[in-house]
Amino acid sequence: MPDHPGPATVVDEVVGKYTDELVDLRRDLHAHPELSWVEKRTTDIVARMLAAAGWSVRRRPGSGLVADLGPADGPRVALRADLDALPVEDRTGEPWASTVPGVAHACGHDVHTAALVGAGLALAEVGDRLPGAVRLLFQPAEEVMPGGALQLIAEGALEGVDRVFGLHCDPSLDVGEVGLRDGPITGAADRLELRLQGAGGHTSRPHLTEDLTFALGKLVTELPAALSRRLDPRAGVSVVWGVVHAGAAANVIPSAGHLVGTVRMLDAVAWAESEPLVRELVQQIVAPYGVGVEVTYQRGVPPVVNDATSAGLLGTAVEAALGPAGRVPTQQSLGGEDFAWYVDVVPGAFGRLGTRTPGGPTYDLHQGDLRIDEGAVPIGARVLAHAALATLAAGETAR
Repeated sequence: MPDHPGPATVVDEVVGKYTDELVDLRRDLHAHPELSWVEKRTTDIVARMLAAAGWSVRRRPGSGLVADLGPADGPRVALRADLDALPVEDRTGEPWASTVPGVAHACGHDVHTAALVGAGLALAEVGDRLPGAVRLLFQPAEEVMPGGALQLIAEGALEGVDRVFGLHCDPSLDVGEVGLRDGPITGAADRLELRLQGAGGHTSRPHLTEDLTFALGKLVTELPAALSRRLDPRAGVSVVWGVVHAGAAANVIPSAGHLVGTVRMLDAVAWAESEPLVRELVQQIVAPYGVGVEVTYQRGVPPVVNDATSAGLLGTAVEAALGPAGRVPTQQSLGGEDFAWYVDVVPGAFGRLGTRTPGGPTYDLHQGDLRIDEGAVPIGARVLAHAALATLAAGETAR
């Protein structure tokens, strides 16, 4: 009797068989993006494909789902993808460009979703030979703080899970490469909104008003500077404004204005101290100008910290899928990612999936012109599936 191919071989064969379908799925999701918490169509498609492959699918209220394969008890590894798009205009000009005005998959979550579906289809083919169970987390609302991961965790998505893995598109890496590192791989990120109020008036009489626009300008420049002097410089603190608004006429001092931005840093200890310090500094900066300020500080996410053993297992998976050349080092970034909440509960690892065509241009995330080399879709599927196989085969699921 001929030997049956091992699970790893079957996984690669199944992903290969479904590659065209997975690329079509990615294009369909890209053409029909959905914002955070309303990813219903995306959830419908994923649920239908996984249920047909034999997964036990549990849908969340609204959007998102959890799917299980294998025994209810024993070791279990989780794989995660995020579903939501961004409020960004699609400028790719591709045939599958977004059909939803002002909404686009400008962060690659369509790739993440299609890749995890591919991993699910492949693992379903070897489910009866797995020495444990696999759980797929299709998570809504990664793009809003503090992220949909907290909702899934509160609903029990990590119960019985021993390790968790995920990937994120990285347009600075070539397709066929996956960036890995032990320890922190992303930064902490919070959302900051400041609303200023004051007695406006004519620009010819600023002394009779509360010059709100001037105070707003001081906040724009002085808050980042002051914060960098009050926190350890090794924390890499960064305050960047995305919205700056006050007034509508050149000769009118407005009575209201607002700023919205992010506060980011590399260090979890500094992150824990940041909110009260920001609130204190804001009040000190505006005090000389007599304006009032309302501070809305929304805690976002801590850094994603890769567990060393889990990072090693993810590296093993990358080499199984791509060979040793596919595994490349990567640096910690200031980008926020709510995968951090999962690895705060169970050990896990997060990798960066290369999406740049070799020799082609480098795009940026969160921009409407982001283009993806679609060879990344089956690669992501294989890496995620191999991460589950490697973890269960090694018995490395004890917390």
